[in-house]
Amino acid sequence: MTFEQMRAVTLGLQPLSRLDSPREVVRQFTPNWFAATMGTGILAIALSQFQADVPMLHPVAEGLWMFNIALFALFAGLYAARWIFFFDGAKRIFGHSVVSMFFGCIPMGLATIVNGFLIFGLPRYGEVAVGIAETLWWIDVAMAAACGVAIPFMMFTRQSHTIDQMTAVWLLPVVAAEVAAVSGGLLAPHLVDPHSQLVVLTLSYALWALSVPIALSILVVLLLRMAVHKLPHANMAASSWLALGPIGTGALGLMTLGGAAPAILSANGLERFGAFAEGLGLFGGLLLWGYGLWWLAMAVLVTLRYLRDGLPFNIGWWGYTFPLGVYAVATLKLGTLLPLAAIHVFGAVLVAVLAVLWVIVGTRTVRGAWRGDLFVSPCLKAD
Repeated sequence: MTFEQMRAVTLGLQPLSRLDSPREVVRQFTPNWFAATMGTGILAIALSQFQADVPMLHPVAEGLWMFNIALFALFAGLYAARWIFFFDGAKRIFGHSVVSMFFGCIPMGLATIVNGFLIFGLPRYGEVAVGIAETLWWIDVAMAAACGVAIPFMMFTRQSHTIDQMTAVWLLPVVAAEVAAVSGGLLAPHLVDPHSQLVVLTLSYALWALSVPIALSILVVLLLRMAVHKLPHANMAASSWLALGPIGTGALGLMTLGGAAPAILSANGLERFGAFAEGLGLFGGLLLWGYGLWWLAMAVLVTLRYLRDGLPFNIGWWGYTFPLGVYAVATLKLGTLLPLAAIHVFGAVLVAVLAVLWVIVGTRTVRGAWRGDLFVSPCLKAD
C-alpha cells in the first residue's frame, strides 16, 4: 500500500477529517439536515400502519420515532448554535435562492414527531401525549405558516431566481402548511373539548388551502421548466421526487380531515356538513392520489436517467424519502377506505421501497457526516 493510500485510509477513520475545524460543523450547518428527520419520521409512521398485520414492526417503528426525536433535538441545537455563534454567516440564508427553501423542512420534521405522539405516545404515556402533541402542533403551525408566507415573499423581493434554474425545492416552504394540516386531522379527535376540536379542524382545512393550491401552481411551472430547459444538474436529482410531497400530503390531508370531520361537526351542531366532508375526503383524496401516479412514474424514469449518467451523493438524497413515504401512507389510507386490496398491496410495496431507501441514504449520510464532507453551506461560498 502506498503512502497516499495509507493516508486516505487514516483520514477516513478520523472524524470530521474533511473539515478544517470541528467548529465548521456548526458554522456550515443548514436546514437541509432536517430532511433526515422528515424521512426517518415518515418511515416510522408508515411502518406503524402494519401493526395489525405484522406486530413485530410496531417496536421498530416506535424506536425510529424515538430516534427521530433525538435527531431533531440534535439538529435544532446545532442550528441554534449557528445563529448564536456565527450570526453573520447564518443570516445569509435569507438571500440564497436554494438553501432558504429548506426552512420548510424544520416544521415538516417536527410534524412527524407530533404524529408520533398520537400514534406511539398515546398508548405508552396516556393523555399527557395528547397535551404534548397539541402544544407542539401549535408551534408547528406557526412555523409552517411563517415559512409558507415569508420565504415566497423573499423570493419576490430579495432573491434572484430564473426559470431555467428552478427545481422542485420551491415546493418545500409552502408544503409545510399542509403537513401541519394532516397532523391537525390526527390531533383533533383526541381533544376533549368539542369547540377545541372544531378550532383545530377548521384551522387544518385552512392550512391545507394555504398550501395545496399554491403547490399545484408551482408544479405547473415546473412542468414547463422541465419541458423547455430539461433536467436540472445531477446534484439536484432527488428534487424530481419532491412533487410527490404536496400531492401525497394533500390526498392524505383530505382523507384524514374527512374521517375526523363528521363527529366533530356533529358535536358542534354542524352535522349536516359531515357527510360532505367525508365524501370530499374520499374522492378528493382519490383524485390527488391518481394525479400522484403520473409524478411517481416520472420520478422513477428521471432517476433511472440520472443513474445512467452517474449520481453523486449529497444531503439532498433525503428528498427521495419523505415524498415517497407520505405518498405511501396516503395509498395505505386510501386502501382502508376503498375495498380494493390492490391499493393496499401497492402501498405496502412503496413502504418496502421506502425502508430500503432509508437504509441506503442513512448509511451514506452517517459516512459523510463522520468525514465531515456533508457539512457545506452554499451561503458561505464567497468566504
